[in-house]
Amino acid sequence: MSKVTKKNQLQGKEIERGYLDEAVHGYNIRTAMEEAARCVLCYDAPCSKGCPADTKPADFIRSIRFRNFKGAAATIREANILGGCTAKVCPYDRLCEEACSRTGIDRPIQIGRLQAFAVDMERQFNMKILEAPKADKQKVACIGSGPASLSCASVLARNGYKVTIFEALDKPGGVLTYGILPSRLPQDVVDFDIQKVKELGVEFVMNTRVGKDVTIEELKEQGFQAFFIGAGLWKSKRIDIPGIDLKGVHYAIDFLKDARSSNGEMKVEGDVIVIGGGDVAMDCAATAKLLGADRVSIVYRRTMEEAPANNAEIEYVRSLGISIYIKFKPKEILGEDGKVTGFIAEGTDDFSELKLKADSVIFAIGQEAEDMKMIAPVELNENGTITCDPNKGFTNIEGIFAGGDIVNGGKTVVEAVAQGKSVAKSIMDYLEKKEGVN
Repeated sequence: MSKVTKKNQLQGKEIERGYLDEAVHGYNIRTAMEEAARCVLCYDAPCSKGCPADTKPADFIRSIRFRNFKGAAATIREANILGGCTAKVCPYDRLCEEACSRTGIDRPIQIGRLQAFAVDMERQFNMKILEAPKADKQKVACIGSGPASLSCASVLARNGYKVTIFEALDKPGGVLTYGILPSRLPQDVVDFDIQKVKELGVEFVMNTRVGKDVTIEELKEQGFQAFFIGAGLWKSKRIDIPGIDLKGVHYAIDFLKDARSSNGEMKVEGDVIVIGGGDVAMDCAATAKLLGADRVSIVYRRTMEEAPANNAEIEYVRSLGISIYIKFKPKEILGEDGKVTGFIAEGTDDFSELKLKADSVIFAIGQEAEDMKMIAPVELNENGTITCDPNKGFTNIEGIFAGGDIVNGGKTVVEAVAQGKSVAKSIMDYLEKKEGVN
């Protein structure tokens, strides 16, 4: 596997980074307690108010501070079944850490790293936190196995419902498994969180696309009485410029999926251009570099202040020697014999031009929804997402609910977790009323 070498300027040492190597190392007991001791123990803590999934940072930080590691892990896991994953990929700097009272003194508490520490303690010491109750209520099907579905399924299972998750791919996790750089989100962290869902009694049916391999009507005949659509956005956005169909043009979600599926064995060669300014673009750039690309450049049409990517991800790609060109938009992909050879972008000032040698161009400009009407005749918005209240999840069809990216158009993992929890309550209310009528 390819390695990227970077010299530590302070110690003069060579540091090798591989595709599967975690970018940020976790706390040990000593450093975690030192960080937790910085917390000022706010009454009515603003950090907890800043968490969409209600993971209660103030509570688990207090537990860590007093060496109650199981209590910290329990606070996280009971509120957020994907506590390990969100600890790695949540945009803390724009949520709980931004709200931290300590910010006005020096710097915010490193809430994400403390959350990751607590979950790591849970795994190391095999803590038993959640128990599956007797599943004696109605059957519910969750379509897709991404963050929203996993969250929804866990809440339903903890309340006694018989839940089955149907996934079109061969591994569960959705974007967690296929769409994020392993150095940001190691697969063992994803697998551990998913195992917690399985331990609640949730069943997983893989390689099954609802609407094609099995229909909603067929599932109803099997006894399912409610459905949650938590499908992700797996269709890449395209732009129409000369050269777009040349060999060597790739799309982010497919590129990242191929890299993760290869367990880092995929080879990337030559010069790579990544188009976009979000976390996905940063993941694509880092992936290309860590898998062997000679030179990787990011081209973004706005300023870095406007880029949606987290600051930590931007700094990470820069540490790998990746160049970022701002205020340029794609104009043409050059090629010879049907293959990419170069890339031209025009400045947003209508004057400047950027011309780069390229062997591959990766578009990371967003994803769109696949045709959800294949699953059910749900009402859709103009962009193909499902029309419904994101917190309630009711669609125009009785018994069918939706949440996560397929409703909000693609936001954060923690917001998908929050919506999954919220919609699960709507499903339970619906099934309780239905049972009462019957």
